[in-house]
Amino acid sequence: MPADTSHVNINSGGVAKNTFDAIVIGSGISGGWAAKELCDRGLKTLILERGRNIEHIKDYPTATKNPWDFQHRMRTPEAELKENPIISKCYAYGEDTQHFFVKDKEHPYIQEKPFDWIRGYQVGGKSIMWGRACQRWSNFEFTAPQRYGYAVDWPIRYDDIAPWYSHVEQFAGICGSKDGLEAMPDGDYLPPFDMNCVEQEIQRKISERYKDRFMVHTRWAHLTKPNEIHLKQGRGQCQARDLCTRGCPFGGYFSSVSSTLPWALKTGNLTIRPFSVVHSIIYDEQKGKATGIRIIDTNTKQATEYFAKVIFVNAACLNSNLILLNSTSNRFPNGIGNDSGLLGKYMAFHNYRGSVHGTFNGYEDKYYYGRNPTNPIIANYRNLHKQDADFLGTYLTFVWAARPAAFNEGGHEGIGADYKDAITEPGTWRAGMYMQGEKIPREENHLRLSKDETDAWGIPQLITSIGYEENDDKLVNDFLTQSSEMLSAAGVENIVKHDSKQAPGLDIHEMGGCRMGTDPKTSLLNKNNQLHLCNNVYVTDGACMTSTGNQSPSVLYMAFAARAANHAADELKKGSL
Repeated sequence: MPADTSHVNINSGGVAKNTFDAIVIGSGISGGWAAKELCDRGLKTLILERGRNIEHIKDYPTATKNPWDFQHRMRTPEAELKENPIISKCYAYGEDTQHFFVKDKEHPYIQEKPFDWIRGYQVGGKSIMWGRACQRWSNFEFTAPQRYGYAVDWPIRYDDIAPWYSHVEQFAGICGSKDGLEAMPDGDYLPPFDMNCVEQEIQRKISERYKDRFMVHTRWAHLTKPNEIHLKQGRGQCQARDLCTRGCPFGGYFSSVSSTLPWALKTGNLTIRPFSVVHSIIYDEQKGKATGIRIIDTNTKQATEYFAKVIFVNAACLNSNLILLNSTSNRFPNGIGNDSGLLGKYMAFHNYRGSVHGTFNGYEDKYYYGRNPTNPIIANYRNLHKQDADFLGTYLTFVWAARPAAFNEGGHEGIGADYKDAITEPGTWRAGMYMQGEKIPREENHLRLSKDETDAWGIPQLITSIGYEENDDKLVNDFLTQSSEMLSAAGVENIVKHDSKQAPGLDIHEMGGCRMGTDPKTSLLNKNNQLHLCNNVYVTDGACMTSTGNQSPSVLYMAFAARAANHAADELKKGSL
C-alpha cells in the first residue's frame, strides 16, 4: 500500500516554487560531494538535511577550548551517559563533542539484535566527526565476491572508479605515501605525517620478518601541505592538534561543511533546507520515474513536497534504506525499486572487535612533536590471490605507538606532589594494533520497517536485525594471533589480546541494503548507482555497497557520489532522465 500521509497537511508552496533540477537527501560526506558536482555542472540543487544548520568555524563551539574550560573537565556526567547509552559508546562522543550527536531517546529504533546506531543530525552529518582514513579499494575487493562466492559480483572494477578516486582525493586533500602495493593502490596524495621512532622500528622489524606484509604511512584526509585548490576552499594546513571531532577551524581535515558545501554554495546553484526529515520519495506511475520528495519539518511537523528531475539518496546507510523502504506506491508496494524484495537485506559492516597492545622498551630518550591525527597501517595480507585462511574476508591493521604520561602506569593518586612529579615525564612506550575486518553480507542480516511503532514525525521506526556469525569470530581470532606475533617480533612485550565483542554499528561503517549489481533480480542498483527500476534515483552512500572490503569506505562513497552526479548531469543533458 502507498505510504500513509493522512496525519499531516501538505504545504507544497506551489510546484514551481519547490522545483529544482536535482534533490540530494543528506549533507554528509557523500551528499556533500553529490551536491558539489551537480552544482558545478550548473544544476539547481536542493539539499534536504533533517538536522540543524552548521557553518564552518562559526558553529564549532569547543574547537579551541582547553580541558579546564569544560564544566566537567571533558568527562561526561553519569546522568548523561545513562540517558544516552547507545550514542555515548562512540569513540568521538564526549563533553566536547556531544552537540554533534543525536539524543538516544529523541530518535528511537528497534533492535531485534543488538546494534549501536551512531548518528549525527546536522548539516555536514558525521563528516564533522568521522575518523578520516581514506585507503583506496583494490581490484581484490571488487572481485572477491565473485572469486569466493558470496554476495553478488560488483558491476564495476577498480579501473572504473580509479579516476574518480583521484578526482576526490585532489579536492579533499588526502595525505599518504606511494608504496606500489597491489592490495592498496596508490593515490593522489599530499605528504604523509612521519611515523614516530617506535613505529619506524616496528615497521623495520615487520619488513625483515614478513615478506608479504607491508606497514606503510596511512592515507588520511588531512592537509599536511595544502595545494592551491585547498586554499581556494579557504582551508589551511593541519596543525596536528588531534581535536578533529570538535570541528577544525583551520579546515585542516576534509568535511562537507569546510569543503564541498561552501564550494557548491559559491556557484549560486545550491539551496540547503535544514530541519527536513525525509518521509519518502514520490513516484509517478504514469511517468515511470520519481518526481520529488515528501518531507516533514523537524520542528513544525508540517509536510512539504519538493520536486526534481533527479534524486540522490545520501542519508547515510540505515536512513537511506529506511527512506527507500518507506517510499511505497501501487507500483512499488514494498519500497521504491524493490521488486526483488532485497531492499534492506544483505546488511554488513566493518568488524572492529580485535585489538592487541603491549610495552616497548627503549627509545626512552625520544618523544614526538604534536599530536599526529593519523596511524600507520598494514595492508591486508589475507585471502588475496587465493583463500589462505579458514574464513572468508580480509582485514586491515592499524598500528600505533605512544608514550602516555607516567601516572597512567605508576599507580599515583590524581592529586599531590607525587602526581605532579609523575606527569612531568612521559612513561614507557606502548604499542599496539587494531583491526578493521570485512563482514560477509548475508540475507538474514537485514533492516525492515516497524508496522506498529513510529517516530516523532510519524515515520515507521527502523528495525535492525544484524549480527555476527562464526566466520566473524574466526577472522577476529586470526587477527589477534597474527598481530600478537608481529608485535612480538618487533620487540613489544607484555602483550595483551582483546576481543571487545562490541555490537555491530559501533564501527559506524554500515553498508548494504540497496546493493549494486548487474541483475535487477539480485540487486537494486546498476553500475552507475541508479535504481534498476527507477533510473532517476541514485544511491551513493553506504547503502549501495555490494560487499564491505577491508579498506575504509568513506572515500569510496565520495568517488561513487562524484561519478554518479556527473553521470546524472550527462543524462539530463541528453534528456535521458
